[in-house]
Amino acid sequence: MLRQDAVQAGLEVQTATAVRPGPGVRQTARDYLALTKPRIVVLLLITTVPAMVLADGALPSIWLVLLTLAGGTLSAAGANAINCYLDRDIDGIMHRTRGRPLPAGAIEPERALLFGVALGLAGFEVLALGVNLLSAALATSALLFYVFVYTIWLKRSSPQNIVIGGAAGAMPPVIGWAAVTGSLDWPALVLFGIIFLWTPPHFWALAQRYRADYARAGVPMLPVVRDEAETNRQILLYSVLVVAASVLLAPVGGAGYVYLGTALALGAGFLWLALRLWRNPRPSASRALFLYSLLYLGALFVAIALDRVVALPA
Repeated sequence: MLRQDAVQAGLEVQTATAVRPGPGVRQTARDYLALTKPRIVVLLLITTVPAMVLADGALPSIWLVLLTLAGGTLSAAGANAINCYLDRDIDGIMHRTRGRPLPAGAIEPERALLFGVALGLAGFEVLALGVNLLSAALATSALLFYVFVYTIWLKRSSPQNIVIGGAAGAMPPVIGWAAVTGSLDWPALVLFGIIFLWTPPHFWALAQRYRADYARAGVPMLPVVRDEAETNRQILLYSVLVVAASVLLAPVGGAGYVYLGTALALGAGFLWLALRLWRNPRPSASRALFLYSLLYLGALFVAIALDRVVALPA
């Protein structure tokens, strides 16, 4: 019943929303850029370069880095644009996403879909021709996984949507590793695991704030289908796992003291905030964990690159 109401509401929003006539070139460019969700893309790219540095043992060729970032950006942007096309009905229901280009009527849905597909194809071509076929295949696989497994299958059907679907967002360091080595090795899989395990506590902390939005749209995010206590217990569990995975990079990936010390310090902060949320749940605690999780991931991967520069083995 919840899902039927959400679908009906989405149809009403789409019916009531007309495509805006004649926007200027600059505004149109902004709208298409918004389809790519640039903030998410930047966060993903932050995890690519340190993986390349770790794989190379130093800073790789600047052209290799630029081509890998370009191809990865195009692939991730394409996945996000296709996601906007597929989720335009529920985006129109949720207060947080009503202003996106499709529910706002700024771009015709079919053009958004073509835009996303074109970006994905361009990303594959840049990586295949400029880097190597493995990195191109991995980037395109991440796009397809995000579209078909997360967006189409899991997002509207399972509270495990963000857990399993998070595999797509964990691919950038694997792509970066493959770009340098042309192969997959254990350190790349550990980097994948760090982001994969980081995604649930990061996203659930945010989803708690927008629980009513997700419920209105019929999306079974964990805070919607489980009570607050269980959600916070799961957040704490995954926080422990991500910190453990981050420490594992030292023995498996050869990370040194700079990285290990940073990982332990950042991990202590992550665990403290997750424990505080579990013991004393309140909106300010979940918001603090969400914001810290962004700092955590960025600083952790910067530490990977710095560790190679300092080169003090653990």
